Amino acid sequence: MQTARDAARTIAQLLLSGPFDEPAVWERLRPLAGRRRWLRFCIRRMLTAWKGTGHPSSAWIIDFLLSDARFQASWPTLRTPEPRMSPAAGAPLQWPVPSLGTPDEVATWLAVSHRELEARADTWGREARTPAGPMRNFDYSWRGKRSGAARLIEAPRPRLRSLQRKVLHGVLDAIPPHDAAHGFRRGRSVATFTAPHVGKQIVVRMDLRDFFASIHRAQIQAIFATAGYPPAVAKLLAALCWNAAPDDIWLDFPGTLPDDLGRLPAARLYRRPHLPQGAPTSPAVANLCAYRLDCRLAGLARSAGAAYTRYADDLLFSGDADFARTARRFTLHVAAIAREEGFAAHPRKTRLMRQGVRQFAAGVVLNERPNVPRRDYERLKAILHRAARIGPSPSAGETLMTYRARLAGKIAWVASISPRRGEKLQAVFEQIDWGRPNVGHSLCE
Repeated sequence: MQTARDAARTIAQLLLSGPFDEPAVWERLRPLAGRRRWLRFCIRRMLTAWKGTGHPSSAWIIDFLLSDARFQASWPTLRTPEPRMSPAAGAPLQWPVPSLGTPDEVATWLAVSHRELEARADTWGREARTPAGPMRNFDYSWRGKRSGAARLIEAPRPRLRSLQRKVLHGVLDAIPPHDAAHGFRRGRSVATFTAPHVGKQIVVRMDLRDFFASIHRAQIQAIFATAGYPPAVAKLLAALCWNAAPDDIWLDFPGTLPDDLGRLPAARLYRRPHLPQGAPTSPAVANLCAYRLDCRLAGLARSAGAAYTRYADDLLFSGDADFARTARRFTLHVAAIAREEGFAAHPRKTRLMRQGVRQFAAGVVLNERPNVPRRDYERLKAILHRAARIGPSPSAGETLMTYRARLAGKIAWVASISPRRGEKLQAVFEQIDWGRPNVGHSLCE
């Protein structure tokens, strides 16, 4: 049931959607009041009371209306407008997203009942209070990092994952991220991420700490609101994409917490609704939520004569002599911008790589031309020659099919960076007799 605050909030949204003068305001509000004139007099009193320039804040309008005696007496006579799509001005007007005005339309579009949709969309953070078992929407696991820390994987269960994929392909894929974003995008790869930085006098690599977990519910919901969805629909779609992790997952934490983060602050970060690393929607949402960050960092890079690209939480800048002179101070500006946009740069992972050292990013050497590290290439070549000579040797517990796919994936990675080397490895791979596996330890780690 609509309350006085709900009615005031609706009026505030209409007031702030155009010019703030009486004729224009009344034209937008007329459908709410019909022929009743009390609302027009109320708005006139509001315009007289507003002493500032431009538009007042939504909170100021709501407070004024709730303190107005005539509004309190007459608001039940307002006609509740039908929810409709209202994309932000500019590019969002052209985004080909499906038109969904109510939660019932969302349920129909996703082909689920309204009850199931409410169960899967965690609008109130129920997951954080749900005990382990079949009622949870996510499975949790820890994966170790080379640094000794651990990464939390929040994998949605099959029913939620299918709904997330519909949101991904139906809505998120229709919203373009910033051109500097190269991760998780069709037609982009590590090769396109690193290509602008090859052969530069200096390459600066920076990392964003807890990239997915740093993106909170308001940022996620803002993406759908910008696309034009009414507040109830935007919140529902966003709730399908976020998660609030329960505290008991920290009982199984296997790693060491990085830097000065204690277990309690880290648990709080994951307990609030955030982007779960492991959901199919998270990479696309992360790119969209980092749009302002990309805009500001791209502008900063241009002003410093540098190139900028981003692959998930990896930031890469490069330039020549002018940029090299200011690179160290430049990293401080990047960290400040990241902080203002809700992210945190990882100081221990910042690298300034000049031409005299190996310039390395995302597994690619950048000094003269894109290339894989010699040590990795020679190791993979040795594994392939050994398999061709004495037969393939899967690791313990690994099937021959999985081992073959793993080797093929490594070769494809090399070929994407260095086609000539990839061809050489592929030629050896084709000489392997997969019908006579060799029982022994595999060198392919």
